[in-house]
Amino acid sequence: MMGNVTLITMFFLSGLDEKMSHRFILFSLTLLCYCLILLVNISLVLVIILDRNLHEPMYILLCTFCINGLYGTAGFYPKFLWDLLSPLHVISYSGCLVQAQVMYSFACGDLSILAVMAYDRYVAICRPLQYHAVMSKQRVLKLAFFSWFTPACILAVNISLTSRLRLCSAFICIGTRAGCPAVTLINNIVACITIVFYFFHGVFIVWTYMCLVRMCVNSVENRAKFMQTCVPHLLSLTTFLLTILFDVMNMRFSSVELPPHLKNLLSVEFLVIPPLMNPLIYGFKLTKIRKKFVALLSIKNT
Repeated sequence: MMGNVTLITMFFLSGLDEKMSHRFILFSLTLLCYCLILLVNISLVLVIILDRNLHEPMYILLCTFCINGLYGTAGFYPKFLWDLLSPLHVISYSGCLVQAQVMYSFACGDLSILAVMAYDRYVAICRPLQYHAVMSKQRVLKLAFFSWFTPACILAVNISLTSRLRLCSAFICIGTRAGCPAVTLINNIVACITIVFYFFHGVFIVWTYMCLVRMCVNSVENRAKFMQTCVPHLLSLTTFLLTILFDVMNMRFSSVELPPHLKNLLSVEFLVIPPLMNPLIYGFKLTKIRKKFVALLSIKNT
């Protein structure tokens, strides 16, 4: 029996056993959500790339943020939409690992980018005279690259170790993870190192905001900067943390009594809410981007 489980190369998804009419409704809503995600993220990326006035560190990092959202959602939505229309819901083991790599490197990349954005705001408000020297375009581009490349490498190691585990079953649900409970020691060690590494990202963000708040308390000008540029970052950070918290709680403590639909929703909401909300938050709050969108819309209406 145990000799056979390692030969599993295909998974059968068991969370899509809906009536066809319900599946078409779910397909329509999912397609609409994905189209909106593509629209808002691509629009913001193009506005930043095409307008040389927005080639500043804060906007370059925001562009990276949106590109990472497009990367993460591309690892989930096309396959999910295909499964909703297909009578047979299967995915190869290698395809499952690739999806996990994309989706979780996206999540870790988001946290890395948020940490760099927090540092950018710290330098801009707490060390304004040194801002252009510290946050040069070359350094920002390097930070943006490594905020994506590092999570991709770290998650690749985790996924590689996971691929060595024996498989318990060829059936998985959207809201579950594949693999046996018997995880090796090296898997646990690497997973703990990854968790600690990204925990310190959170600690760093908290430290930057402690410095920002202390700097802004007695300065009207700094308070205005904080409200204009830091509030969108805080909203994005809060949205990210809440969605990841729900996903982790669902993954670790999900009750078998929860309806399958709710478990499925909790397992993918970090691929729905942040990629859709982040461009809207920044688009409405940041004055330069909002004015650019208004100008583009006014040109189209004339």
